[in-house]
Amino acid sequence: QVQLVESGGGLVQAGGSLRLSCAASGRTFNTYAMAWFRQAPGKEREFVAAVNWSGGSTSYADSVKGRFTVSRDNAKSTVYLQMSSLKPEDTGVFYCAAKRTLRGTPRARYEYDNWGQGTQVTVSS
Repeated sequence: QVQLVESGGGLVQAGGSLRLSCAASGRTFNTYAMAWFRQAPGKEREFVAAVNWSGGSTSYADSVKGRFTVSRDNAKSTVYLQMSSLKPEDTGVFYCAAKRTLRGTPRARYEYDNWGQGTQVTVSS
């Protein structure tokens, strides 16, 4: 198991940028694929982006491609989500998730069994 703590959320105007961070506990961070999900009010939690154990492979939801970048620093046990050109529809609680695997970048919510507490991102129009 790994414990995850997100930070970096806040209020930003449309067109602005934010960088989210997710710090993981434990010494086996580099055996986990990491992902970001978001949940808008009244909606289900949805996949945003994922990065494999090494950082060499990434995957994005179509809605964020070209605007968001996921990366990781295994030496710091931290994964990042750089968000640019933010839109009001990006508003929601962003969750970090971890799956112990050396294979690929899982995109399904059910595949992840470690979750952070979430950080709120609000984009004003």
